[in-house]
Amino acid sequence: MRLIQDDNEQIGIVSMDEARERAAERGMDLVEVAPEARPPVVKMMDYGKYRYEAARAARESRKKQHVIQVKEVKFRPGIEDHDYKFKLRHARRFLEEGNKVKLTMMFRGRQVTHPEIGREVLIRVAGDLEDLGKLETSPSMEGRLMSTIVAPLNTK
Repeated sequence: MRLIQDDNEQIGIVSMDEARERAAERGMDLVEVAPEARPPVVKMMDYGKYRYEAARAARESRKKQHVIQVKEVKFRPGIEDHDYKFKLRHARRFLEEGNKVKLTMMFRGRQVTHPEIGREVLIRVAGDLEDLGKLETSPSMEGRLMSTIVAPLNTK
């Protein structure tokens, strides 16, 4: 097998026993890095330290990333002005926090025969949120629900 030292210096092709002896002398572990190669490549390293460093790097990268969630605000076709403004404030807050907002129009009973009323309300909401977000999908009907997604303009 081909042996590589911990400082990335190639020792060359050695037997398995000799590689183990050299690793034991330095207090290192033998890690197979390329098993498909002919001959296989092994590297001397402190495996515990390697795993600790990798976990630490993963933890640091998770700390720096911002997870975008999808928040939902539900509407009805005959929504009154006060309720509309109340729900619009919630959608604005979600967009300011950097989350996507799913606007859902729920139809009951015979309301489903007039989807254009619901579409107008969803487009009105999207228009009122233009300063904070842009329409990612156009309103689409799925059974008794019509929905669209608004994405924030500036992501943190």
